[in-house]
Order: sequence, then structure tokens, then C-alpha cells
Amino acid sequence: MTRAVCPGTFDPVHEGHLDVVRRAAALFDEVVVGVGVNQSKQRLFGDDERLAMIREATADLGNVSVAGFSGLLTDFCAEQRAQAIVKGLRAGGDFEYEMQMAQMNASQTGVETVFVPTSPQWSFLSSSLIKEVARLGGDVTGFLTPAVHQRLAARLAEAERP
Repeated sequence: MTRAVCPGTFDPVHEGHLDVVRRAAALFDEVVVGVGVNQSKQRLFGDDERLAMIREATADLGNVSVAGFSGLLTDFCAEQRAQAIVKGLRAGGDFEYEMQMAQMNASQTGVETVFVPTSPQWSFLSSSLIKEVARLGGDVTGFLTPAVHQRLAARLAEAERP
């Protein structure tokens, strides 16, 4: 049985993330979406909210589970008995950074990293960009599930209240 981890912060989870998770689910027997939780980092959504959003967004994928982790990704992979890490790549800059991380992770534990090129329709997406466009009143509905979009709109509306 092959198990992979798809790690990220998912603040919020978007269609680019979900595309990579779906494709990983087709390649591996089991996929664990590892949601990085770290109390010291400032995020728009809290740890529990991000876990809930990704669980809801992947509920239709029978071989996908979701778990939070803090600390080293390689330790999380060992805890999950994962043979691989799946990372989506958007552009050249992603590759350089992710290759360094993959080599470090492999040197630490031997876990392999599988790179999945992001589908062209999502290749420009990032959670940061989605939040910025939404804050400025742009339409981001096509990049998020309806439930995630609703949470994002509500959170941004809360932030605007005096």
C-alpha cells in the first residue's frame, strides 16, 4: 500500500490545491493532506478552520484523509508511514525552492518527493493572491469551492467592521 502526504498551509484551500490532491489520489493508494499548524504564524484562518475547509473540500475522495501537523514535515511523514511527499509546481521559482526541500527531506529520512505540475488553468493561483484580490473586491468565486468562498467573504467582511 502506497501512502503519500500532500502538505500545505491552505489559507485558504483553493482549486489549485485541490487539483494536486485529486491527482495524487489517483496515483497513490492513500493520501494524507498535511495541514501545517503553527500558533506563531499569522493566518487569515485558524488551524481548525483550515482543517475543516480541506476536509469538506476533499470529502468526495475516499482515499484522502486530512491531519494537522507542526514541526518537520519528515517527522509527520514518518508518523503517517508515508513513502512520498506530493508537491504541486506552478513555475520555475517553485521548482528551485521545492527541489532544495525535496533533497533535504530525502537526506533526512529517505522519503521521496513527487512533483506534480499544476494544471495550466490554476498555475497562477496562490492563497495570498486570492486573499489580496478578494480584499480589493475582485471576484474569486471560480478559484474556491462555494463553502470556502463563503467563509472567505465572511472573514473579510468581519475584518472590515469597525
